Parts: sequence; structure tokens; C-alpha cells
Amino acid sequence: MLNRRHIRVKVMQSIYAMHQNDSDNMEREEKFLFNSIENIRDLYLIMVSALVEIRNAEEDYIDKSQKKHLATPEERNPNRKFIHNQVLQLLNESNPLSIAMEDRKIDNWKRNDDYILLLLEDVKNSEVYQKYMHNKENDWEEDRRFVHDLFTEVVAPNEKLYEYLEDHKLTWVDDIPLVNTYIAKQLKQLTQEGKDAYCVPKLYKDADDKDFVRDLFRKTVLNEVELAKEFIDKTPNWDTERIAEIDAITLKMAICEFLKFPSIPVKVTINEYLEIAKEYSTPKSSIFINGILDNLVKDYQTNNKLIKTGRGLM
Repeated sequence: MLNRRHIRVKVMQSIYAMHQNDSDNMEREEKFLFNSIENIRDLYLIMVSALVEIRNAEEDYIDKSQKKHLATPEERNPNRKFIHNQVLQLLNESNPLSIAMEDRKIDNWKRNDDYILLLLEDVKNSEVYQKYMHNKENDWEEDRRFVHDLFTEVVAPNEKLYEYLEDHKLTWVDDIPLVNTYIAKQLKQLTQEGKDAYCVPKLYKDADDKDFVRDLFRKTVLNEVELAKEFIDKTPNWDTERIAEIDAITLKMAICEFLKFPSIPVKVTINEYLEIAKEYSTPKSSIFINGILDNLVKDYQTNNKLIKTGRGLM
């Protein structure tokens, strides 16, 4: 689920937090970093399970309405297309999802079912739902397309849900787009075939990505003074205090990758940190950082200081 850019962002935020807290306890901060990344899995499970709980809430509403003493003809013979949606049923009956939720002790919607009722109301008032419920027939492709659109257009953008997630865990603010994009992609590609058509994704693509978290964090933190010296001399018109702290951290991390990660291409490092700067720093930061990194790369190449392994890594 995680990509390298998001890993870089989480490391950057952890180093920034260390600076803000005046902390020098690297072991504690590294543990917090890995916990914040592990919590991304919880966010994923909460978002997917919201779809399941919305469906279950509607089923409960229909059952109670049918048992009313003066039930209307529509209540006695409701359109069950939504609760019979094959994708929602697949998620509801998914063993991998149930096991993952039990393992991570995810019961947010059991304790906060008022949010599910709010979401259900928004769902039933949505154009996506109204269009889907025009008949009572269930078709796999229509069901899949409906759940994808429902998630991307109604559930994911819901402001009340976003506020709940933000209040529940502040570190999720930057993780929500990553998780929602992944879920939308997963729903779009879901197939009907096989009992394990749905699976809970791994947090890291492979062991190398998890090692990258630790290595980038440690090598940057342990060498901050030396890494800073690499670019301070290249900014004669700027003293240290005038460089935004996020920019300084971004430069240190990029230089760390140049010098201490021989398998990462130079262009990849530059592109990644320029995109991060555009999103997390000042409007002119990416131009400033690009100029520094370009000059450093030229110097490193001239002085044979830039050692990269593999083909096409320069």
C-alpha cells in the first residue's frame, strides 16, 4: 500500500517533530515513526469497514421497518438491491477483512455508529444511490461500479467522516488521500472470481521498503550536522535561520540519499523531494531546493563523490 514518496513524507514529518520537541531520543522517535506508519493499516480497515457497516445499517433499518405495526406497502416489500449488492456482501463476508480487523482491534463503528447513520443518510440522498436503485436486479459489474462511485463520490469526501478521522488520530491527515486512492483502485479492479477475490493489502511492498524507513530516518538524523554543511556553503545569500526548517530537512534527506543510498537514482531523489517541497513547504521552496540539489550533483560528479550502483542511476 505504501509508496516510497509517502515513506519519505513520514520520515520528514518525524524529523520535523523531533526538532519541534527538541528531542534527541532517536529510539523513541523511531518507534513513533513506525507506529504512525502501522496506523495507516488501521485507517484502511476503518474506511473499508465503513462500507460494510453502512450496508448493515440499511439492512437493520429495513428489517425494523417491516416489523412495524402499520408498515406501508413499500416498507413491507422494500427494494433490497443495496443490501444485496454483491461487492458489499463480499466485503461483509470477507475472512481476510474480519481477521485483520480483529487482529488490529478495529471496532470504531461499533462505538460510533452515529457516523454510520449519517453516512447512510448521505448515501440514500445521493444521485449515485438513486440511479443505482432504479430497479431491483443485481448485476456484478453494476454492483462493482456503484460501490466504487459511492466510495469516491459520497463516503471518502464526507466532511463529518474526515473530521472524525482527523480528531481520532492527527497523523492520519496526510494518510487519508493515500488510503482512499488505494481503496478506490482496489474497488475498480475487484473481480468476482474466487472466494478470496478481496484481500487486505500488505502495508509495505516488500522488506526493502520497511528497511528504507529505518535507514533513511537513522542516516539523516545521525548525520544532520554533516549533511547541513553540504548545502550551507552553496547558499551564500542565505544564513541557516533564513532557510525554512522543512526545506532544510528536505535538503538533508535528499543529500543523504545522494551519498548513502547507492541504489536510488539521482533523478528519482530530486523529483521526489521537489514534489514533497511543493506540497509541504513554501511556494518558492521547490525552486530553491532544485537549485541547491542541481549544483550539489554537479559538484559531486566533478569530485567523484557521487557513487551509484546499477545502470542508469545517474
